[in-house]
Amino acid sequence: MHQPLTYEVDGDAIREERMQAGLSRNELARHAGFSRRYLCHLERGTRKHMSPRSYIALRKALKATDARLLAPPRPTPPERT
Repeated sequence: MHQPLTYEVDGDAIREERMQAGLSRNELARHAGFSRRYLCHLERGTRKHMSPRSYIALRKALKATDARLLAPPRPTPPERT
């Protein structure tokens, strides 16, 4: 199975899931294995792409689904004829 090079995530969803789980940014970052600063960038949307390893760690730490954490797909422009 082919894994994408990066996952585009929804920062608002990450923040909402973290808060629902009752975790601070420090706690979630520690559970996921990355820095609090990186998590802040994700939640604010200044960083939207994650490596597969980091994304999977975040998803597991939050016990969340792909449908919840991934950014909605972008519409494809209509083909020109």
